[in-house]
Amino acid sequence: MSEPSLLPALTPPSLPLEMEAGGILKEANVKAAADPEDGKDAGLCEGRVSCECSSVSSAVPVVERRGFLQSVGSGLDWLFGLAALLVLLAACSVVPVLNFLSLGYLLHVSGTIARTGRFRDGFIGVRKASVLGSIAAGIWIVVWPARLLSDFWRDAELISPGSGVARAWHAGLVAAIVITLGHIVWACVRGGKLRHFLWPQPLRFVRWVRAPEKFGNLQRMITEYVVGLRLPFYFWLGLRGFVGALVWLIVPVGILLAATRLPLGGSVLLSLIGGVLLLVVAIHLPFLQAHFAQTDRFGAMFELREVRRLFLRAPLAFWFALLITLLFAVPLYLLKVELTPRELAWLPSLLFVVFIFPARVLTGWAMHRAMRREEPRHWFPRWVARLGIAPVALAYTLVVYFTPYLSWNGAWSLLEQHAFLVPAPLMAL
Repeated sequence: MSEPSLLPALTPPSLPLEMEAGGILKEANVKAAADPEDGKDAGLCEGRVSCECSSVSSAVPVVERRGFLQSVGSGLDWLFGLAALLVLLAACSVVPVLNFLSLGYLLHVSGTIARTGRFRDGFIGVRKASVLGSIAAGIWIVVWPARLLSDFWRDAELISPGSGVARAWHAGLVAAIVITLGHIVWACVRGGKLRHFLWPQPLRFVRWVRAPEKFGNLQRMITEYVVGLRLPFYFWLGLRGFVGALVWLIVPVGILLAATRLPLGGSVLLSLIGGVLLLVVAIHLPFLQAHFAQTDRFGAMFELREVRRLFLRAPLAFWFALLITLLFAVPLYLLKVELTPRELAWLPSLLFVVFIFPARVLTGWAMHRAMRREEPRHWFPRWVARLGIAPVALAYTLVVYFTPYLSWNGAWSLLEQHAFLVPAPLMAL
């Protein structure tokens, strides 16, 4: 799906349909004046155009054909946007409160695919993320001259504090900072693409400064872009999804957490009870979250009967989606063996998002396959899926059970249920 860029270039608005068709209508009027019979057939009468003529002109779409290089450039831009999107989700996942944005986005991905059934609909905001990534890369490039001048000024101050050379380097640094800030703002106004940072187009900047209502148009574009990000929607969806998953997980995880503080006999018994409960929750919770995201109703998080009914319609799809969800969550626990420095916490989070994203996509796909059928499948695929789900959920439960003995956070690592909660490692709940 194509999406608008961050800050599109300030171009004059397109002409209305009537003015765009002016050339065609004028030609028709000329023909009517030359031959009244043709004018009557064309529906033209004394400068008045019939609805039939205007409808024909407006019904013909203008198809713009893309060249090979344009298609390749668009594909590369999409891939760059996908990478930037994953980095943004990883960065948000390690920041308290902002991590609900990551969870809300991933839930929205599964809910969207569950409604439409198209995988491409799950890659939401890729074009906007491409612009944000281009802005970040462009800023990193254009600030290098100011960084070099800063180093020269510091060296001059160390060698001869307060000298004329040091003051000259300082003045050059101030000028470079001002020019760089203006260049960054102008590149963002033009659209935020990387080429806008590499070539500033000063003559176009002069024309833009002279244009009336430039700041009003700029404010409108920024407002439209920020509103189009739908940050409150993702936050609210992620917060409710987190609370609903926590309600399901609090009992089995709480029992496993309490078992780590008891003697051996009581610990084994409680661990067995908590493990069985966690196994049952792990089987149903991914699809309950997808059902919640699809309907946008918090009560859907607890409609267990509806999810089990949908399972009967697409059992093998449910099994495959659950396999990928739990399988991709297992390697994430291995990253917690050593404590990651806080300044590098987003790097393992990137791997977390890369693993969780396809799991959410497949969960939505399985839900859609189930909803488009009206009758349950044959008993044989249903029992094959049931027999396949049991060992998958059991293996995941065993991994979670042994996590406190491997993780740096000890027993508290049981709270890091990456497959269901916010996609954040290292206790960034």
